[in-house]
Amino acid sequence: VAAAAAKGVVAAPAAAAATATTAAVVTTNPFEFEPSLKDLPFAGADAEELAAVATRGPHPQSVLPFDGGETAALARVRYYVWESERIATYFDTRNGMLGGDYSSKLSPWLALGCVSPRHVANEVRKFERQRVENKSTYWLIFELTWRDFYKFFAIKHGDAIFFSDGTTGAAGRGGKWNALAGAWRTDPPAVAAWKAGKTGYPLVDANMRELAATGFMSNRGRQNVASWLALDAGVDWRLGAEYFEQQCIDYDCSSNWGNWVAAAGMTGGRVNKFNIAKQTKDYDPQGEYIKAWLPELKNVPAQYIAEPSHMPRAVMEQVKCVIGVDYPVPYRLPPRQAYGGGGGGGGGGGGD
Repeated sequence: VAAAAAKGVVAAPAAAAATATTAAVVTTNPFEFEPSLKDLPFAGADAEELAAVATRGPHPQSVLPFDGGETAALARVRYYVWESERIATYFDTRNGMLGGDYSSKLSPWLALGCVSPRHVANEVRKFERQRVENKSTYWLIFELTWRDFYKFFAIKHGDAIFFSDGTTGAAGRGGKWNALAGAWRTDPPAVAAWKAGKTGYPLVDANMRELAATGFMSNRGRQNVASWLALDAGVDWRLGAEYFEQQCIDYDCSSNWGNWVAAAGMTGGRVNKFNIAKQTKDYDPQGEYIKAWLPELKNVPAQYIAEPSHMPRAVMEQVKCVIGVDYPVPYRLPPRQAYGGGGGGGGGGGGD
């Protein structure tokens, strides 16, 4: 360009024209640098399907739409504490599984930092001062402290929460477990049935189908499906924790892995092995939740909803639900060591 200028060649207008063209491009689409869905690293042959998932909205049976962001989070706190006063009955309803208000449903917003646990606790304390203080208000704050507990638990134990023997190590509870109940198994068919909600155990299946469809599951459901996979099926509990990490919209690393290692009995404390049939009779006796997610069981009488395989053949044909045809035969479980408990368990793992 300098040589051309020295010879008197008019180069400046050309440069100016190029600059103008560039400016025009920038002005026309100033956000051209932003990636689209097809530019993301996981995009490929299924890019259109991923785009459809991103834009289709919540599942029609989702307990809540779970809109993201601080505004939606604060609105949910305001509704649950002040507008509906559901906080005042939280202790009595927290083990529910159907509907939007049996629990606070704040776990997705807490996990993603859309609202702080301090804000939630402060609103509950204010409610106690201005309206009522009871076991329910105490218990919601108690659930928030479980989240703190698992953060400190993860700090203390580090990557031990990701190992099969958990925080006990092979010489501790893990060694005893392996000696009495056998080593953890992989069992792909059991894992596939569990993920698909086709184990033949209605309470487990309904919860797993809800998780697959909506990304959410109640706290009661999480304890039951974890117990079935690890303590009934004897499957390596980490496969369950990994699947929850993939599926849960309220995934939190320390809460998820801390709860799973505890559910598997790998912390050295009490092992809560749940009786799935009894849990069904206690928390879904009429099968309302189960039937919402397992339409093939919609006509099964309440007396058989916990264990439909116990229906007489005549009843199966009458209600058009033949076990082994319309609904799976219960998955054949390996012999496992019996453990006490079955009613308690940890918290702060989501679903609250």
